[in-house]
Order: sequence, then C-alpha cells, then structure tokens
Amino acid sequence: MKFKAFENKLWLASPTMYGEERMYVKEAFDTNWVSTVGENLNQLEKGIAGYVGCKKSVALSSGTSALHLAVKLAGVKSGDRVFCSDMTFDATVNPVSYEHAEQIFIDSETDTWNMDPVALKKAFELYPDTKAVIVANLYGTPAKLDEIRKICDENGAILIEDAAESLGATYKERQTGTFGKYNAISFNGNKIITTSGGGMLLTDDEDGAKLARKWSTQSREPAPWYQHEDLGYNYRMSNIVAGIGRGQLLHLDENIDKKRKIYLRYKEEFKELPVQMNPYIDTQYFVAYFIGYYISKFNVKNNKWTFWLLGLFMFAVAIVIRLTAKMYLDGMYESEYLVFVSLTQIAVAVSAYFICTYLVNNFAILESMAKSKIWSLFDVMSYPIYITHYAFLTGMTSVSNFGFSTLISIVLFILFTVISSSILHLINNKIIDYKMKMKQ
Repeated sequence: MKFKAFENKLWLASPTMYGEERMYVKEAFDTNWVSTVGENLNQLEKGIAGYVGCKKSVALSSGTSALHLAVKLAGVKSGDRVFCSDMTFDATVNPVSYEHAEQIFIDSETDTWNMDPVALKKAFELYPDTKAVIVANLYGTPAKLDEIRKICDENGAILIEDAAESLGATYKERQTGTFGKYNAISFNGNKIITTSGGGMLLTDDEDGAKLARKWSTQSREPAPWYQHEDLGYNYRMSNIVAGIGRGQLLHLDENIDKKRKIYLRYKEEFKELPVQMNPYIDTQYFVAYFIGYYISKFNVKNNKWTFWLLGLFMFAVAIVIRLTAKMYLDGMYESEYLVFVSLTQIAVAVSAYFICTYLVNNFAILESMAKSKIWSLFDVMSYPIYITHYAFLTGMTSVSNFGFSTLISIVLFILFTVISSSILHLINNKIIDYKMKMKQ
C-alpha cells in the first residue's frame, strides 16, 4: 500500500490572535518601553494574579524559568531529593538538575493521569527527608491537588505546582496555579494564551516573589553601580512580548469556552468508537455544557410551557438537594459533600438551559446582538457569570437558619443568580459561535 502525504498540515495547538495584542505591542514601541520594564508587564502580572487569585506574580521568559526559580525558592540544594510527576514534559523536572538535586518519579493514577497521592504518601515513607514536590497538571487537567498538598504539609515538604498547561482550569472551585507555595504557568505558543514565549511565577509569598524578581534580572543590587551578591539569571520577560500576553488575557475565558466545545465535539464523535476521553472532569463548569449539549437534541422549542415547567421542576430539585445536604449532612467528608454540590449543579444547569433556551428562541434581539458590535460589551459581561456562580455556592453553604423567610430569600437569590448568569453565558456562547463563523 502506498501512502500519500497530506497536502495541508493539521496543527496541534496553534495560537489565536485577536488584534489587541498588536495594539499593546505598538504601545511598547511608541512609548519606547521595549526592555524588561513597562506597563505591559505591570498589567499582565496584575491581570494574571487577579484572575487566579494569588498575591504576587513575576513575569519571566519561560515556564521553565518560573519552575527553576520555584525550585530555588524551595531551598533545593545539591544532593536533595525532589518528588516529581512521572508523566510530563521534561521541563517539569529539568530545573531539579539545574540545582544538582535528584528527581524521584511518582507514579500516576488513572483518574487524572497525574501524580498519585497514594504513591506519594508511600514515597515519603521511603524518603522522609525529601525537600519538595513538583506536581504537573497534565494536558490542563488538575491533579488531586488538595490530597497532594495535605501530604506535603504533613511531611514538611514544599509543594510546587506546574500549572503550565492548566491556566484557567479549576479544582474544587479554586484556580490551579495557587495550590503550591510556588507555582508556574507557561505562555508558550501552544498554551491557552501566549506571549510567543514566556511564563510566570505565582505565589502568596511576597518576600519570595521579590527575591525571584531580583534573581530574574541578574541579581543586581539596588546600588548606583553594578553590584551582584547572588547568582542571577536573565529570566525577565520583555515588555514587548508582555503586550501580546496582555491582549491575549482579554480572551482567556473565550478560549476556555472554545476548548470545552472542542472537547464535547470529540466526545460526541467518538461515542461509537472504542476511544475513551479523559474521564475526570471539573463539575464546576463542564456540567452545564454536557447537559446543555445533550438536551439540545430534544426538539421542544415550540412548546414554551414545556421549557418553563421542566425548568422550574429541576430548579426545585436543586433547592431540595442543596438544603438536604446542608441540614443533614454537615460534617461529612469533603469528597462526599461534593457529590451533592455536583447534583445541585446538574439540576441548576438543566433548569437554566430550559428557561434560557425559551428566552433566546423567543426574543430575536438576543440573536441580533450577537451580530452587532455589541459583542465586545458582552465579552466583558461574561465575568459576572463566574461571580454569580461563586455567589450561589457561597450563599447556599452559609445558610444556618432554615426558617420560612430564609427559604424564600434563598429561592429568590438562586432564581436571580441562575437566570442572570445563564442568560449572560448563553449570549456569550452565541457571540463566540458568531465570531468563529466570521473568521471562517
């Protein structure tokens, strides 16, 4: 059999540029801030730190350099042992060799394909003096980070999270890149957002961030002459490429939405084949996509009462599940409690889908908005989606008195939260679909 080469290449993970990147790069040239200081750097660091929820961030030339500085901040020295993920890119473990330390690889588990907490616990029994643990979130799927962090704390080891591939992903409603004492993300060209090449150190350790910033600029002391007392590196990101990242950050949520739709497309097309997608999925946002995707195959849009009745019914189910979990199941293990959180989210997602599908199908103005320049406004408005989601969970878990008036307040609060966030989310998805069609 003779094989013929493909005429066109199918790129694995090519970056998507939107236009704002060019504007910020031009700003760097126009203001003559083209080196390793400038407003693009300031805003990119501030934006990422605010997005993931950490106190400090240091923009660097690569994710690898961020990991290297994290290893140094962890106090790893020559001869020390560092536990590392065994299924990852070699950039995760190379920084250990930079410091002449020893990598010990920890097996992966089958749920997430990441470091196995059971194996990690056993490893500490064999090597109790291990200085640090580097856990990678393979392909953007978070490891079992809470379990791993607990094991590290119990053994006095510093956790370093390699979140190079998982910017924007959450684990138990918390952004990755915040579980370790020191964390690294990457802005390489194949990542969710890019600076062409670059990375960032994320931490709540303000002194550590200050030291990393110093190391990244050749460890120059604050003196009027060139004075260097520590070994330094040329690791600082430039203000020019930071402009690319600054523009990309505006579209991070949009890119995440696209990735989810691609995932669902593959999952649907593979359902008749002996192919299994990664089974471990964060229920926080994926539930709504799965439910909406499959329910959309049912044609009930011509019967408005079907939507409203089904929506209200599922809404009632959500309230009952959540209140039951709070009233009778307090004190249970977190993993069991999260089952009830997930059930609630499923019910809310179904409810929101039915109600919002009716609204969109019967109000043409929503469709026309997606075809106008108003889409940029709704891109900004997508943030309340996530804010109201957290408000919903926080509000429900903080209720302690279940009197009648309290119950009514909860119902009204959830109704406002779900409908407002779902409408915004639905509009945002239609906008994304329209912009993708325009690019084609």
